[in-house]
Amino acid sequence: MKWLPKEIETYLTAKEYVDTAVLPLQPVSFGADMKQSASSTEFINLLTSYLERQFTGRLLLIPSFTYLKSEKGEEVLHELKKWEADIVKSEFKHIFYITSDSDWKLYENELSGTVIWLPSLPLEHLNDSQKISMVESQVNQLLGLFTRKWHENL
Repeated sequence: MKWLPKEIETYLTAKEYVDTAVLPLQPVSFGADMKQSASSTEFINLLTSYLERQFTGRLLLIPSFTYLKSEKGEEVLHELKKWEADIVKSEFKHIFYITSDSDWKLYENELSGTVIWLPSLPLEHLNDSQKISMVESQVNQLLGLFTRKWHENL
């Protein structure tokens, strides 16, 4: 389910079936890294959108946690932990963080959710069907990871 009023209404009535939160982690950079930051955002947004479609009724796609890449990692981690605490309070059993920022792998053990790092695929020179094909391939690889994590906690 997406973070839209109608879908949140559905979530609230079927909360016991939606046990997974997906939170994209999006760095924003200005200057030399600006284009890479935008490319990463496009890739993660497209990927999480396709992932949400695959698991509609099982997961809630939360709006991206956006942060300045120039901020110190500990400060950003502290803010993310606040989000995580609220997500856990909302009774989600599984939290998946999806990002193209490899720095999050350094903090994975400090989070209760699962960090999924994927290198950003440059989509800007692809037509729509090529983008869809590439992203669907990535999502298909993630399906197994999600189902394994769900079965670990049965």
